[in-house]
Amino acid sequence: MKLVEDHAGGDPMTERKWVRRSLRHLSKDLRKQGHAACPNTTSRLLRKRKFSLKSNRKGQTGPSHPDRNTQFQNIQQKRELFTAAGLPVVSVDAKKKELVGNFKNPGVAWRQKSEAVNTYDFIRDAQCRATPYAIYDVNRNRGAVAVGTSADTARFAADGLEHWWRGDGRRAYPQAKQMLLLADGGGSNGHRSRLFKTSLQRFADIYGMTLTVCHYPTGASKWNPVEHRLFSHISINWAAQPLRTLETMLACIRGTTTRTGLRVSAWLNDRVYPTKIKVPNATMKSLNLERLPICPNWSYIIRPRSTPTASGP
Repeated sequence: MKLVEDHAGGDPMTERKWVRRSLRHLSKDLRKQGHAACPNTTSRLLRKRKFSLKSNRKGQTGPSHPDRNTQFQNIQQKRELFTAAGLPVVSVDAKKKELVGNFKNPGVAWRQKSEAVNTYDFIRDAQCRATPYAIYDVNRNRGAVAVGTSADTARFAADGLEHWWRGDGRRAYPQAKQMLLLADGGGSNGHRSRLFKTSLQRFADIYGMTLTVCHYPTGASKWNPVEHRLFSHISINWAAQPLRTLETMLACIRGTTTRTGLRVSAWLNDRVYPTKIKVPNATMKSLNLERLPICPNWSYIIRPRSTPTASGP
């Protein structure tokens, strides 16, 4: 079995070092050692030894941050406290951008014949590039998705949160003055984003809501509830369905359900969001933001600066 082990020596500039260990090459090497074996025989021998063709498996997230486990424990404690108090626990994130048009969508579906789609995924052939941004109500198992056609910015993320709160959120939690917000460490709702914090401050000021924000550590986004309790089911629901129009995308999202009672609403946000907005230091100093003692870079509270100015925009 030494023949199938990775080579460690040799000149990295030569092609021989990186030759794929195919059945043909393995059979040739066996013959050099005096063992006559065709590729089929070599295959049977490998399978008897529990060898099979395998692809790369993603699983390495890089060096673990020293506060990684501490933040996970912090998030769990916060979730338990807010849930026990009957307060909203909301998980937010953006799904990957989707080309809207006659393009292949991964997955399989029961059909008599396959859907015919474009051979190439050229942006010029797309109606637009859409970004689904989701707000997932953890305790109620309810999802709300804003499908944006502009840039995935912090302002876009905050607008999605506001839309959800004005509609479903405020009705579900009429007495709530606090909310726990769970978000990834990067992207439009990243822990370093100044614009995300200023957008949340605007939300807090308008609705008189105190926001406790906890970001997941870098490389830990798959533990964010919106990923495995909402996005995964949306992907299953529209598997092999070409997203030819925005209406089709919205319909697929709204039609997502599970046996555990998941229900999802969706709406189109065609507002144009400018990018590369810089938030000055003076604006940051004006925020009513308190960093928590546990993992302060990932955990903080944003309180309203004054009495709510309006019932909502």
